[in-house]
Amino acid sequence: MANIEEVPGVYGGVKTEEVGVAEENIANASAVENVGANLPAKTGFWNKVKSILFYDIKVELTPYQQKVEDEINEFLYQEITWAKVKDFLFQEVTFGKKKDK
Repeated sequence: MANIEEVPGVYGGVKTEEVGVAEENIANASAVENVGANLPAKTGFWNKVKSILFYDIKVELTPYQQKVEDEINEFLYQEITWAKVKDFLFQEVTFGKKKDK
């Protein structure tokens, strides 16, 4: 049976392990850690998903494709001001042909 003695600074103030048992537990723990270091790592499901989603793709564009991409980026990132919005909303709209007088 374990020696029970009060130890200050320990939760509950009681020590229940014998000296030899504690040293044996430390030796077993280090042996288990060494065995775990030699095992091959398993690839989990989420690691496979991340490797597919974040795969680096290198894309080379032809000069025409690069020109089109530049025009699209210029359109998407143009500066929008109230004057441009107002001109668009209040532009003159005509339907049909213009009649000459």
